[in-house]
Amino acid sequence: MGPLRKWFHDSRPEIWRQLSAELGASYAKGSWTKSDRIEVAHGDWTLTLDVYTVHANHAHIPYTRLRAPFANAEKFRLRVYRASIFTPLAKWMGMQDIEIGASEFDADWVVKSNDERQAKAFLADAALRARIAAQKKLSLSVEDDEGWFGKKFPADVDELRLVIGGHEKDPARLKELFELFADSLDRLCAIGAAYEKRPGLRL
Repeated sequence: MGPLRKWFHDSRPEIWRQLSAELGASYAKGSWTKSDRIEVAHGDWTLTLDVYTVHANHAHIPYTRLRAPFANAEKFRLRVYRASIFTPLAKWMGMQDIEIGASEFDADWVVKSNDERQAKAFLADAALRARIAAQKKLSLSVEDDEGWFGKKFPADVDELRLVIGGHEKDPARLKELFELFADSLDRLCAIGAAYEKRPGLRL
């Protein structure tokens, strides 16, 4: 491969194919409407890894995400993301930030939820908190569906979603994210916010 081709060559599909083989997962090549993706079975759930790009003015902002629909009759909502220099001002202006009682985590991360008790129960697992804290930056959330331009879910099905900036190629970090994501689904089950049954929906 020549220098120019190396410069413009996207190695991510090749890395993702290899990673899917290591995980015993399935890899699907992208199309003009969808990116390539890796799908991993975890219990009754399917964990889907893909990428997308947000177009804002003249900027193109890439993201990598993990998603999994799950049965959630309790309608629990959650968002966890790393605090920024603007967080103190936002909190002063009234932004919700649930403190879970772990001082270092509370200082570094913002937690929002429609159920403070369940949010604290979700993050009471020290191993899960450590996996989250090990990531430089991410957003982990329980969402109603795919949003205005995405797939609409049945009334009792919601989505666990994890998003990081950039189109991630590092296999080691992707494995960490898969483990964190699977642990998060298991934790939702442990606190009664998710059920171990097939959601009857594929992304």
